[in-house]
Amino acid sequence: MTIRILPAAGDVDSASALTTLLGQLADAEPAPPVPDSTALLDTLARLAAESLDELPEVVLVHERIGPVPALDLVRDLVLRFPAVGVVLITSDTSTGVLTAAMDSGARGIVNLPLSYEALAERVQAAAAWSAGMRRHLGSNTPELYTGPGGTVVTVSGAKGGVGATVTAVQLALAARASGRTVALLDFDLQSGDVASYLDVQFRRSVADLAGITDINPRVLQEAVYAHDTGVSLLLAPGEGERGEEVTDRVARQVLGTLRSRHDVVIVDCGSQMNAATAAAVETADHALLLVTPDVVAVRAAKRMVRLWDRLQIRKAEETLTVVNRHTRGTELQPSLVEKVTGTKVARNAVPAAFKDLQSVVDAGRLQDLDARSTVKQALWALAGELELVAAPEGGGGGGRRRKASSDRGALVLRRKGGDRGSSTLEFAGIFPLLLVVMTILWQCALYGYTYSLAGNAADEAARAATAAYAVDGDVAGACQSAGGQNLPGAWSGADIDCDVDGPVMRARVSADVPLFFPGFDAGWSVDGEAGAALEGDD
Repeated sequence: MTIRILPAAGDVDSASALTTLLGQLADAEPAPPVPDSTALLDTLARLAAESLDELPEVVLVHERIGPVPALDLVRDLVLRFPAVGVVLITSDTSTGVLTAAMDSGARGIVNLPLSYEALAERVQAAAAWSAGMRRHLGSNTPELYTGPGGTVVTVSGAKGGVGATVTAVQLALAARASGRTVALLDFDLQSGDVASYLDVQFRRSVADLAGITDINPRVLQEAVYAHDTGVSLLLAPGEGERGEEVTDRVARQVLGTLRSRHDVVIVDCGSQMNAATAAAVETADHALLLVTPDVVAVRAAKRMVRLWDRLQIRKAEETLTVVNRHTRGTELQPSLVEKVTGTKVARNAVPAAFKDLQSVVDAGRLQDLDARSTVKQALWALAGELELVAAPEGGGGGGRRRKASSDRGALVLRRKGGDRGSSTLEFAGIFPLLLVVMTILWQCALYGYTYSLAGNAADEAARAATAAYAVDGDVAGACQSAGGQNLPGAWSGADIDCDVDGPVMRARVSADVPLFFPGFDAGWSVDGEAGAALEGDD
């Protein structure tokens, strides 16, 4: 039998030495080494998605792997891929390391420096165990291989106050309402509010698990609160300083145990990065990043994404950004958020409707949020987008699926119809005010234009009358003619007169101001006056 081997080593020299020895093993088919824990998990997940038979029989984990510590990585591999034999390569030969490796699920240990005999023995033993496990699971039924069983979704806020906890709670309630077993884990360790939102008073928290070496389902159950909604809650500590006790090791063990017993695990990570939230985001099936459509929040989201990438926690393209408090009038639309952060943006943006939330948030009863709330509709639609809602089963499944699809369609139509109806009512209410304002502005413009026309006509009339006076001509006729030529037809009925005032020829024009449109007389008038010096006057 050919033994497929996937080595994982954190430095080039270790990888090279390991590859050389593996090439000498009989009936071995070693794959190229992977450089870190993220690449290892990604590779195995991709192979497992194709088929159980595509997975290697043996995975070799070198002690210099990173960024996840080797023992934690072994435990994670065993939980995710139980049909793979994991062997730890280490220079520490102490009994403590051997015990920890066995507790983590390793099928053997190879000590450094490497020797052909020891490596061959451990690889063959792990491969034999893997073959027996695969026969037990049934290689012809890959659907039986579901890894740890549950789907883990982390919800992180780009900054504080963007709605991460509300989103996490509603996703958990949506998954539970569809019949799935759900756990809600509060990893906002310093200021977690899941208990407040769900009106829970419980003394146990995730910090109580920090001192336990082996967190098994029985131990975990003592710290979990069974909520009335059917969601299992593992809360943040009431004393924020105790959050430091929850290390990445504790986080990985807690998540592994929860996902082995629940269909869906929702993790509220808050907006602060620490060892526990980093472990959660790294191992999650879906990592959500909550952002509001404002410059400060989007910049914070970009910083968070870059931080995850630098620490090799999560790639930007593997992160799903959710835009909360979205309105159609905001300048930062989801497409721009997607471009700035480099992440994918959820199809379902959450509308800005705090009035829907205020009463249930103040009462600590977020589970009582009205089904007609646009916020709840959007968040439950997001749960559907993440496939957290169980598909119907049984003979009548087709009809139920059609009904569910119809209900979702009706929900979307009601939501869109509600938006259009709200916009129509808003426009109908503000239209009279707009009309009054526009009318006043237009009338003011007519006043100004009439005043300008009267002044210009008076100036021309004064000049013409001065010229006629100098040659003893018809002063009044010249005044009327010159002034009237500078008035449009709608203002042609203006009163124009000129007379001598000492050394100055004074012209006065009184023009009517039209009401709304030229030609409609409202009885209002403006006066224009101008003067010109008489030529030859001493």
